[in-house]
Amino acid sequence: MVSSIMYDKKNPLPAVVLENINLNGEGSAKETRHVEISLKESGLHYDAGDALGVFPINSDSDVHAVIEAGNWDKDQLVPIPNEMEAPLEEALSEYYDITGLSKVLVKKYSKVQPNEKLTDLIADKESFDDWLWGRQWVDLLNEFPIEGLSAIDFVGMLRNLSARLYSIASSIHAHPEEVHLTVGAVRYNSHGKNRTGVCSTYLADRIDDEQKVKVYLHHNKNFKLPENGETPIIMVGPGTGIAPFRSFIEERIALGANGKSWLFFGDQHKNCDFLYQPEWEKYLEEGTLSQLDLAFSRDSDQKVYVQHKMLEKSKEIWDWIQEGAYFYVCGDASRMAKDVNAALIQIASQEGGMEEAEATKYVKQLQKEKRYQRDVY
Repeated sequence: MVSSIMYDKKNPLPAVVLENINLNGEGSAKETRHVEISLKESGLHYDAGDALGVFPINSDSDVHAVIEAGNWDKDQLVPIPNEMEAPLEEALSEYYDITGLSKVLVKKYSKVQPNEKLTDLIADKESFDDWLWGRQWVDLLNEFPIEGLSAIDFVGMLRNLSARLYSIASSIHAHPEEVHLTVGAVRYNSHGKNRTGVCSTYLADRIDDEQKVKVYLHHNKNFKLPENGETPIIMVGPGTGIAPFRSFIEERIALGANGKSWLFFGDQHKNCDFLYQPEWEKYLEEGTLSQLDLAFSRDSDQKVYVQHKMLEKSKEIWDWIQEGAYFYVCGDASRMAKDVNAALIQIASQEGGMEEAEATKYVKQLQKEKRYQRDVY
């Protein structure tokens, strides 16, 4: 029976986790989780290219460290969103962002009680930026404690704990009433402390099979397959950027679309970081994936990335684009997407016989026509 409840961001679906496995092999420096979540009887439907919002819960260690730093009673009632109250421990676990620290928040904290050392630090922009990088609320509380700061006043300074969006890695036509995610677990050390990504390690470490996680669908109208299933597609998705392209191929197979498809994938090592390797090799063998180009940056003396593989195949990429191919990029916005964009401009210039300015204009025109789409973060 399909639920009559409307699930959305304000009323997320408490969904059962069906499977949660590590995609990386032995020897990998990474941990990438494949998470399968049930949408059974929810009435929710998504398209290839959409995202899933996941509401995380802060780790017990982070919550307890903040409570200890403030010297508060974990059972004290404090306000939570929607004009309700909850014990401090629950509030800090489920409702408030206790890791993210910004200039605005530090300045707000500094106004509660004057602290000459903190005031001087804020006034020196360069020193303040250096200090802020990699630090969390617990560091601020420990380094610049405020005598007598109440738990109620503290939560009043906090931002609400927000959902994280993940590109969906499945087609609902291939996996009815399910949604799959590809999640890179974030773990790092800063200022002598081990830190973790709030949502990625919530999914990696604290959600077992058959547990429930609060989710909602986020429709992305700017990252979609061509309406015509015969249109060729070129997909560039290193690392977890592979997620929507798994959904694209599954969708095309399920709907019987016959357009050519070409995937560029990259990561560190082929033997342990080739995400969904059996699936891609099967699609390639069957012909549902036309071409596959791989870039593993740590398998040779020279670091090879997806943009290098693109340039090696510049004429063929240009030929596909002239045939009407759609070009997609998913993954890291700060470096990879910029490098891929620069490679695409270089291909247009080199193969299309254009000056750089004209090639740049051509690539922008592809974007306007929705033939060049990006899902970057």
